[in-house]
This record gives sequence, structure tokens and C-alpha cells, in this order.
Amino acid sequence: GSKNLANSAPGKSTIIDWYAKFKRGEMSTEDGERSGRPKEVVTDENIKKIHKMILNDRKMKLIEIAEALKISKERVGHIIHQYLDMRKLCAKWVPRELTFDQKQQRVDDSERCLQLLTRNTPEFFRRYVTMDETWLHHYTPESNRQSAEWTATGEPSPKRRKTQKSAGKVMASVFWDAHGIIFIDYLEKGETINSYYYMALLERLKVEIVAKRPHMKNKKVLFHQDNAPCHKSLRTMEKIHELGFELLPHPPYSPDLAPSDFFLFSDLKRMLA
Repeated sequence: GSKNLANSAPGKSTIIDWYAKFKRGEMSTEDGERSGRPKEVVTDENIKKIHKMILNDRKMKLIEIAEALKISKERVGHIIHQYLDMRKLCAKWVPRELTFDQKQQRVDDSERCLQLLTRNTPEFFRRYVTMDETWLHHYTPESNRQSAEWTATGEPSPKRRKTQKSAGKVMASVFWDAHGIIFIDYLEKGETINSYYYMALLERLKVEIVAKRPHMKNKKVLFHQDNAPCHKSLRTMEKIHELGFELLPHPPYSPDLAPSDFFLFSDLKRMLA
């Protein structure tokens, strides 16, 4: 009996792998193709693809890039840090080192905003409106009852498992000020945010401010946004001018100077996690 099977029987790890494959609907027990060796993965093509993906969405996660390109998360991280020389700041990819001019721009823009703020602080906060986009993942949180586990007397309480993130996500454009959220736009599936889409959001912002912020009736909006291409296009700049908003400066690669990034979104993600 069992002695004859000993040599040909699959090991425990193999059975676990098979079980996972069967659950995914794969019925073959053959080994799948292995992902390439590190050297094979670091190709000019992959470096360019990763760079393009990050430029399109600076908040992209390593795992999302890895899954899209079918290479390991570690290799993606290696390419980003070693070949593209980037790091994460406030959940966005930025160059590891800023140039002297970029650093000077951070100082100049910060000083300009600080002057406006100190000249009349209450007035600045009354007029200041900011916005940014963020991906919101669909979560399936466990309730306390669902996460309850049996424990023996004296055993430590079980750690509450992190919420399971499902595959779905939605792009939210959040417009807000010192009083709270003015409005949130959720991007429809298949749509992309380009200059025309963003200009329509700015027109909606003007209407929402009139309705929800009566104290702004005869005041000029101090509007703050980051340097995403659709925010900085010539068409968008003309629209901001046409709406009568005063645009505050935002230095390049500085999510740490954007309230949405260093405050609102980080708190929101913490609440969802």
C-alpha cells in the first residue's frame, strides 16, 4: 500500500499549490511558466512601461504594476528605485532627488502662500479651496461578530484581520475647504480625466460654491491644485481665469505640500483600512 506510493506522492507544498489552482478553476497539475530571472525582467521595455504607468498615475501601487506586467513586486520596486531613481512621498511617486531649481521653486511658492496666509489668516481660510484625485478601493470590512474567534482563557485576544480589498476601485475627485467637503465626483467606468472633463468639474465647483458657501458671494476663490497635466493645460488655465479663481502656486513633485495628500487622503485611507 502506502509504502509503494511514498516516492511518487506529491509533497504538502505541491498539494497546497494544486488546491489554490483548482480554486481558481485551473485543472492542470503541470507547473506553470516561471516568471523570468531578475536580469531578464530588467529590460529597457519594462523600464519604459513602468515609467509611463507612473507618469499616468503617480499613486499607482507596486502590486498593480507587477500584476499588469506579470513580473514580481520586488523587481518592480528594484526598477523604480534603481533605474528610475524615484521614491514614494505621501503615496505618490516622485524623483528621489529634486534639482536645485525645483528646490528653490518649493521655497518661493511656499513663501508666497505664507505671505497670503499671514496677511489675513481668517480671510485666507475662508477663501481657500483645494482639490485632488485619489483611487478609492472597494473594501469588504468584517464586522466585530464576523471576526470573532474562540480563544482559551488567558490567551491573547485575536488580532482583527485587515479588511479584504476587492479588485474594484473608483477614481474620486474631491473638492474641499476649511469647512469640509464641497463635492466629490466619482469617475464612471471607462471614462478618463482629461482637460475637458476637469473643466466641467471646475464649472460645477463654481455652482456648488454659490450654493454651499454663501460667505463667498463677493469673494475671489483662492484655488489650489497639483500639477497633473489636465490641471495645467492651456485650456484649463483659461477656464480657471474665466471662472474668476485666483490660482495658488504648487511646486513640482511636492505632494507633501498638498493638503489632500498630507492630510485628507491619508486620514481617509486609514479609516477605510
